[in-house]
Amino acid sequence: MNLSKKKALAAKTLNVGKNRIVFLESRISEIKEAITKQDIRDLNKEGAIIVKEVKGRKRNTNKKKRSVGNIRKKVNKRKQEYVKMTRKLRKHVAGLKKDKKVSAKEAEDIRKKIRNRTFRSKTHLKEHIGGLKK
Repeated sequence: MNLSKKKALAAKTLNVGKNRIVFLESRISEIKEAITKQDIRDLNKEGAIIVKEVKGRKRNTNKKKRSVGNIRKKVNKRKQEYVKMTRKLRKHVAGLKKDKKVSAKEAEDIRKKIRNRTFRSKTHLKEHIGGLKK
């Protein structure tokens, strides 16, 4: 009683491996008569053909867990933020220099500090400049 062809047909029809297909011994005669894919599907619905669950770890695929600690931003994102902040601060310093509120030497020192990312924001820069004036 060789049912390997039937098993192959069932595996192909139900989109599973041959090893996962199990035929019920009591319904073997019906399985032998099954010729078409539709016959196989009907027998599967009726419970004559059983599909075993996947063994082992494949069934419980855990999503990739995030690591603990600092999560770095992408380099391009960090660079874009740096460029925006630097341009904003330099523009502010240029305006102050033009209005003669800051000397050329002070403006140059401030620009160096901007380059080194000393200031978190425009407000932080203004506080620093206010401290210079006192």
